[in-house]
Amino acid sequence: MEAAYISAFAALGGSVVGALTSFVTTWLTLNSQERANRAARETTRRENLYGQFIEEAAKLYTDALMNQPEDAKKFIGVYALASKLRLFASPEVLGKAEQVMTQIIEIYEDPQKDFRSASRDPRNMDILRAFSEACRRDRVL
Repeated sequence: MEAAYISAFAALGGSVVGALTSFVTTWLTLNSQERANRAARETTRRENLYGQFIEEAAKLYTDALMNQPEDAKKFIGVYALASKLRLFASPEVLGKAEQVMTQIIEIYEDPQKDFRSASRDPRNMDILRAFSEACRRDRVL
């Protein structure tokens, strides 16, 4: 009889080990998939904010070249996006975003700067290039 008990316990032990192995494997797989999904969502969120900042800054840049600052409300959108970027963007991206905002303010403040003067030097036309490149480097990391 003792041999029968040993065989039964061995069979039960094997079943328990097999069930636990299956459970742990499933849990680890789901956990890694969730981490990958979370990382993908974070990347998408970052890309969307980068794009929104670029659009808002481009609108302000064009407005700065065409008009004088009459209303500080124009800066609300770009300032809010820059603050959102501070939540998770790299220091390099934040620095480039602040440079863009500073350049736009300088253009508003200088009545001599307009579309014609900016178009004479192509480097001045693309004030978002450094920001975009920093975003691309940040996205790859």
